[in-house]
Amino acid sequence: PLDLSTSRPLDLSTSPSNEHLLHPLPSPPALSLSSLPRPQQPPKPHDVLRCSIPALVCPHNPGFPLFSPRLLDMSRPEHQAPADIFYNEMEAKKYAYNSRMITIQSKMAERAMELLNLPNHPCHILDIGCGSGLSGEVLTESEHVWVGVDISRAMLGVAIEREVMGDLVYADAGDGLMFRAGSFDACISISAIQWLCNADRRDHVPQRRLKVFFNSLYRCLSKGARAVMQFYPEGPEQATMITNAAMRAGFSGGMVVDYPNSTKAKKYYLVLHAGESDKPVIPKGMEEDVVDEKGTVIQETILFSQKPRNSLRKFRGKNGRRVPVKSRQWIQKKKEVARKKGTQTKHDSKYTARRRKPKF
Repeated sequence: PLDLSTSRPLDLSTSPSNEHLLHPLPSPPALSLSSLPRPQQPPKPHDVLRCSIPALVCPHNPGFPLFSPRLLDMSRPEHQAPADIFYNEMEAKKYAYNSRMITIQSKMAERAMELLNLPNHPCHILDIGCGSGLSGEVLTESEHVWVGVDISRAMLGVAIEREVMGDLVYADAGDGLMFRAGSFDACISISAIQWLCNADRRDHVPQRRLKVFFNSLYRCLSKGARAVMQFYPEGPEQATMITNAAMRAGFSGGMVVDYPNSTKAKKYYLVLHAGESDKPVIPKGMEEDVVDEKGTVIQETILFSQKPRNSLRKFRGKNGRRVPVKSRQWIQKKKEVARKKGTQTKHDSKYTARRRKPKF
């Protein structure tokens, strides 16, 4: 070592302050490749879902799973976040500037207007899930007056910036529609009602939210009105759940499927009639019918009829006779019907339908 001040060799043996430098430094430990820690690979998305997300089960119907982590498809928007969070300002701008999304939404709204088959005079129409007002512009071009309902403030903000002609309401359709009875002549909905089939919060039950929605929709529509709702069902079970909820509310009608043989172009339209109709006239889906190997025609329009409400009250026993009112079998049947509708009911026990003793 050198003394930097004098550029002379530094004598370490005579310097008392540098005695600690005379001791040799310990040699570093020998390292091998096997002892080095291996870099951990990030887990795959499906592994994270299977490990961190449990399978949710409906609290009122334990046999009905709301969704399973193994079958969870994160490509669907309703599985990523609630509607009011998913449709933020960034997502809302796509519906204002993306020409592809604008074209798709406008075509589906035009198809819904075709299925409504409205008269030539202007009508008062309810648009559920209006979003940025793309479907409302189609209604405005047909000289109709419309009111839009949406849960996303960002989407409604884009609709205000675009200066749409309809009235806008910030509300959750799953909590019910607050309009007066018979206020609207028709109703349309584009890609909205499938959001009601998800439990975004602890108090959300899909069957109950669908029941509240369709009951309030039936009330605010005039007699003989028609509603057309385009949606993307996750599976046949979800489509059946939506259809059954509409039937219990009093609607009649059917399901129209456009391009049933296409994966991307397939569209589902739920066509509903608010009122009694023995033979509902439902248009067929676009594209010709396809004949299978047995020679039968594959229908593209699925019809369902309205069940009379009085038939639910006339319960029949095993022998075919009418069950006495407020008997044990009558109460158990009422509870079973309520559970299917998503209503919270108490469990059956030995005290069910037992008459109380008279007070002293």
